[in-house]
This record gives sequence, structure tokens and C-alpha cells, in this order.
Amino acid sequence: MFHIIHKRKLWYIISAAIIIPGLISLFIQGLNLGIDFTGGNITEVKFKKDVTTAQVREVVKEQGLTDKYIQKSTGGVFLIRTEVLTEEENEKMLKALDEELGGMTLLRNNKVGPTIGAELTRQALLALAVASVLMVLYITWRFEFKQGIAAIAAILHDVLVTVGLLSIMQVEINSAFVAAILTIIGYSINDTIVIFDRIRENLALKKGMKIADVINISLWQTMARSINTTGTVLFVLAALYFFGGTTINNFVLALIIGVTSGAYSSIFTASPLWYDMLDKKRRQKAVKPTA
Repeated sequence: MFHIIHKRKLWYIISAAIIIPGLISLFIQGLNLGIDFTGGNITEVKFKKDVTTAQVREVVKEQGLTDKYIQKSTGGVFLIRTEVLTEEENEKMLKALDEELGGMTLLRNNKVGPTIGAELTRQALLALAVASVLMVLYITWRFEFKQGIAAIAAILHDVLVTVGLLSIMQVEINSAFVAAILTIIGYSINDTIVIFDRIRENLALKKGMKIADVINISLWQTMARSINTTGTVLFVLAALYFFGGTTINNFVLALIIGVTSGAYSSIFTASPLWYDMLDKKRRQKAVKPTA
């Protein structure tokens, strides 16, 4: 059983090796924003024959267009979201859908601006800021201030890992992405608090033991719980990703990345950072002022 705290620099290096390429990708190519942020065309059609989502997507791609979102509802009705189309591109797509899929009826065809965009971004950042302050206050009251800072740092780690990897993979970002990020934050902080609670219990039971050893014991005592919980969640998410359809794939992928990162940061980021803050304070106290 290796000592997690003594190897904390290794965990920092692993995190940096994932986060830094993601930040570079964000700076160079940014995020692949969906229609909710950039605007586009919304087309609703009803086919005379029974067709599949894959068939509709193939016809759209044959016209040189990128489907942002295709959803099938009852009665052969499809909702198709694409990038902003010219009149010529729009007519070409509708003609192809009609001819290649056995005829259709156009129910709706609108060009929309960003439905969420800057407003949602501001609201999401505000929600994140408020949640962070409240979590720091709660953890300070329940444990101590430095643990609150370490927990927020772990959450920031998870957000950067998730956003960075999605930028590298150029996965489309839509309104569901905000929900995924908030879910990841909730999952990560829950696991971190469980670990901090065990550390607090062991600090009372193992007085006289070095703080690094107490933290290490606490991490190993909660390791099975963290792995089992994360594994159970990932099994469900994997099933949703492979069998839930393309509509929710990007949302589920963000959760898979975030939940995995959350389990990692709760064990290998939050507690080591808290230890480093304590250790720095002890070293500062140990330095005697010169005469």
C-alpha cells in the first residue's frame, strides 16, 4: 500500500499533463459550440414513410451540411437542427429529404439566433461562483477553511479536465453541457466531503500520528467506497452512451469524463492540496525571525 500523500507531486504532474493540453486546445480551437450558442436553422418535417434518424442524418450530410441535432418523435415527425443555412442550401436540403426518403410534409422551417449564448454563460458562471462560496462556507463550518479551498480547487480541476478534453475532441457543446458540469460539481464535492469527514474522525482517534499518515490512512479507508460508487455510476453512463442514442451522447460523454475526474481529484488532488497548505503554514511558523 503506497503512500498517497508522499507521492502527491506525481498526482499533480498527471493532472497537469491532462489539463495543460486542454487549455492549449481551448486557446487555439476553442469549443465546438452548438446551435444553442451560435444560432442556426430549425426544420420540422413529417415523412410519409417510416424512416430512421440515421437515414435523415445521412441525407443531411450528403448536402454538405453538419447536423447539430436530429430528434425523432411520434408520427414520423423529425426535428432537424443545422448551422445557419442560406435559402439555396435550405431548399436543397428539403428537396433531398423529400425525394430520397419517400416524400414529406414541411411543418416548420425557422432561422433562429443563439437561444442561450452569452446569457446562459453568465448565469452558469454566476451559479458556479455562488455555489463555490456556499461550499467554502459550509466546509469551513463543518471542517476548516483550508479544506474548503482545497475542495474548490478539486472542482476547478474537474471542470478544466472536462472542458479541455471536450475541446480536444471537438465534441459539440449545447445547453445540456451546463447541466453536465453542474452535475459533475455536485458529484465531486460529495466524494471530497466524505473523505474529509473520515480524516476528521481519524485526527481525533490517532492523536500523535503525523498528519500525512492520518490523511493517507483515511484515503485508503475510503478508497473502496469511492471506486465502487464511481464504478456503479460509470456502468450506467456507459450503457447510456452506447445504447441511449446520439441525442444524449455528448451529454453522457461529459458526465463520464467529469465523474472519472471527480473520483480522481477527490482522492489525489483535494487532500494532498490541503496537506500542502498545512505544511506550508507549519514551515512558516518554524522559521524564526533573525535578530
